[in-house]
Amino acid sequence: MPHCPRQPRQLPTKWGLVRAPLFPSWQKLSTRIVGLLLGFLAVALLVIGSTLLLSWQLEGSAAAINVTGSLRMDSYRLGMLLAKAGPASQVVARRNQLRAQIQTIDATLELLRRGDPQRPLILPPAAPIRASFGRVSEQWRAGLRPLAQAALPSAEMGEAGQARLEAATVRFVREADVMVSLIERDSERRTFWLRASQLALLALALFGSVSVIYLLFNMIVAPVLRLQDGIERMREQEFGVRLPVDSGDEFGRLATGFNQMADRLQGLYGTMEQLVQTKTVALEYQNRELALLYDSAAFLQQPQSAESLCEGFLTRIRGYFHAEGGSVRVLDPIRGNLHMMAHQGISETLIAADHCMKVGDCLCGEAVLQRIAVVHDLRRMDDSKRLQCHREGYDTVSVFHIFAQRQHLGFFNLHFRVATEFSASQTALLETLGQLLGTAIENQRLAGREREMAISEERNLVAQGLHDSIAQGLNFLNLQVQMLEQSLALRQFDDVAAIVPALRAGVEESYADVRELLQNFRTRLQEGNLVQSLEVAVEKFRRQTGIAVELQADSDGAPFPREQQLQLLFIVQEALSNVRKHAGASQVRIELRDDHDFLLSVEDNGKGFEPAELAAKGEQHIGIHIMGERARRIDAELVVSSQPGGGTMVRLQLPRALRRAA
Repeated sequence: MPHCPRQPRQLPTKWGLVRAPLFPSWQKLSTRIVGLLLGFLAVALLVIGSTLLLSWQLEGSAAAINVTGSLRMDSYRLGMLLAKAGPASQVVARRNQLRAQIQTIDATLELLRRGDPQRPLILPPAAPIRASFGRVSEQWRAGLRPLAQAALPSAEMGEAGQARLEAATVRFVREADVMVSLIERDSERRTFWLRASQLALLALALFGSVSVIYLLFNMIVAPVLRLQDGIERMREQEFGVRLPVDSGDEFGRLATGFNQMADRLQGLYGTMEQLVQTKTVALEYQNRELALLYDSAAFLQQPQSAESLCEGFLTRIRGYFHAEGGSVRVLDPIRGNLHMMAHQGISETLIAADHCMKVGDCLCGEAVLQRIAVVHDLRRMDDSKRLQCHREGYDTVSVFHIFAQRQHLGFFNLHFRVATEFSASQTALLETLGQLLGTAIENQRLAGREREMAISEERNLVAQGLHDSIAQGLNFLNLQVQMLEQSLALRQFDDVAAIVPALRAGVEESYADVRELLQNFRTRLQEGNLVQSLEVAVEKFRRQTGIAVELQADSDGAPFPREQQLQLLFIVQEALSNVRKHAGASQVRIELRDDHDFLLSVEDNGKGFEPAELAAKGEQHIGIHIMGERARRIDAELVVSSQPGGGTMVRLQLPRALRRAA
């Protein structure tokens, strides 16, 4: 089922259509929840605030009733002080009491007028109460207080004054009682409203809880349950399920996204088999590519000739790409020719024509100059310029290059009788295969050069050994033969008799040198063990010379590669050969320490020599020069020390940092 995007401003529901909201921000679930909670909080705070205000006012009214009631008691106490007679000595005391009582009533009235929020003491702001308080204050200022002030000097009043005082007190108390009654009625009214607000708060709590639960259920729980039910049905592969979109909030958008996902899943499930087949084909193609790369790499690593290498490579790529023919050509950089190393499926005429072509000839030679992969569609070429490969029925000829270390080594062709095009991945695969073939060809060339260098170096050492032993002996024999000829010509037979033993000794020494050289050249390691090979060489030296040799070897270090061990064995043999020829020693000591650094020393008790004379000879002393070259091959340091009559020591050291692992 194809996916049809929904209109964002008009969404289908099970009841009809939900149009876009007038205020999109209010449709957000978070905005509505926060607004709902803030509304309930504002109402609750208002009711709680009014309750606290009424409680505070009731406490103030109760304090005002108490204070107003105290005015009656203070007025009676004032009348008692004025009616009380006493001796003249107590006049001052009564006057002070009377003045204090007047100040108390003044302070009480001022307190009622001003109020005390901290106590709290508040005179209700109702107009009747304020009017009654004004009358009480007026009765005090105009009636009762002036009478009391007039009696202060004598602190006594006559009968007429007491009658006026009692009448003023009665009026003052009556007004105070009226004021208390008004405050009590006001408190009763406020108490009613306090109870009403408390009941309203209780009703608000009940209504708010039920409303919040209902609204949250509709806004959150119900959409979640619908979404959960849709997911469960989707898990049962009921891809036709759709959720109603009845709001524009987050759950509405979530339901819209769920419906879009269901549309896409329904469409994908409908084409799943085709997708699986497509992916399977792609994986099979990739697996075939990997198999070809692995097989080609494994084949190209095998030791074989260049022709076999190219032949096997061509067989593999022809089979993979189903090509009717192919060839591999290698570039001769000196002559600029392209030599055909392998060919398959092409005629002898085409082979003979292209067996050795110049760079730039034909289409393939032009591709070599450009050094880019080219696929030629021969059908599009001019009939007047038809090539031999086209005449033989090929419609497509591809040219891919062989590289190694950015060096162009040649190219290979694939011939198709049906028009063929290569994809980008196939082109990349063929270029990678060309690099693998180039690396294999270059490795063969490098291996050949390495063998040539090794043979050349070994021949150089053989020549030096021959020069040091055989050549010098033959030179001595040549001089002795010349002297023999002269003695025979002069018939000096006594000299002839002396020369013949010298000739015999020279021939025997040269023969011994030849045997020693042959034995040294044939030397091989005993199962890769340097110590055992040294023991064999030392034992052979003892038998040939009769010189005592002590070998002390410590081989606890890491193993050497075979080439390094062989060079060390040759150095020891050369040192022993020098002892036999030049030292005249009776004892030789060979010490090998294989610890942190590798140390090898060959020391004899022979006649020694002057180091300055050895330095003057330079490379003319072939034996020491050969040992030095062998030491440099393995990155070791060789030191020869000697003194006349003190023997000679050859010492070789190979630091751990320069030591190669086996």
